[in-house]
Amino acid sequence: MVHTFKEFSTNAIFNIGNENDLLPFKEAKQNTYYTFIWAKSEAVDLIIDSVPFTVQPHSILALTPIQYLQYINGGDIIVYQFNQEFYCIKDHDQEVSCVGMLFFGNTNIPSIHLDASEQKKFNTLHDVFIDELETKDNIQAEMLRMLMARFIIKSTRLLKAKEGIVETPKSSKVDLLREFNFLVEQHFKTEHSVAFYAEKLFKSPKTLSNNFAKLNRSPLQIIHQRIVLEAQRLLSYTDKTAKEIAYDIGFEDASHLSRLFKKHTTLSPSDYKKRLNTPN
Repeated sequence: MVHTFKEFSTNAIFNIGNENDLLPFKEAKQNTYYTFIWAKSEAVDLIIDSVPFTVQPHSILALTPIQYLQYINGGDIIVYQFNQEFYCIKDHDQEVSCVGMLFFGNTNIPSIHLDASEQKKFNTLHDVFIDELETKDNIQAEMLRMLMARFIIKSTRLLKAKEGIVETPKSSKVDLLREFNFLVEQHFKTEHSVAFYAEKLFKSPKTLSNNFAKLNRSPLQIIHQRIVLEAQRLLSYTDKTAKEIAYDIGFEDASHLSRLFKKHTTLSPSDYKKRLNTPN
């Protein structure tokens, strides 16, 4: 059963559903919501941005609205979905906001495993979610946002523990990565230089690069990887030509994107498209 909350004054949407909500993704398409896919007793097989991914039993996967999703198989799933108006327009602590660690602040697709103790806690929280979705009053929206903040806080804590992240209040490379990634997400189609982002973060390009040294990826690599990812998405899921895609991503000369794309994938955009259309 799907439980849906809509707030017409803000266009906020929040859904809780099951594996049936993934059926529209049997064919790959862009996910338009912030989404949590919770695999309960079975593994769930997906393809995310053309990459196969298995959500192990008793694990939660976090996805952003920009990612392309394809559902392959798996049952006993809980799906949480919300749009920007539901959660992101509210002020939240940066770590659990829509630019927090679960979304644009992580270099990998965040998957959180729940041990037996955490399963009980998340099951209890889920029951409270359902109860609140069935309670119609003038504070329902605020309660649901509070519950989602709690869900995100708990998930973020588990992810930090899994990845061994220890932060200090004023010197967090994770915070810098999060801010940088979010800026790249906003501007990568028009701004391709590290200097632009460094200025936005009130740092010099050299300082920014030094801060990223331990992450094994430079700021420029992150920008380029985001550009190439967008090109791959558009090549995979639209009929646009390589030249049209280059213009969409801010390249006046399509050959510049082609060189960058080939450096990261070993294929030109045209060859990549041909490979997609070649039967296995």
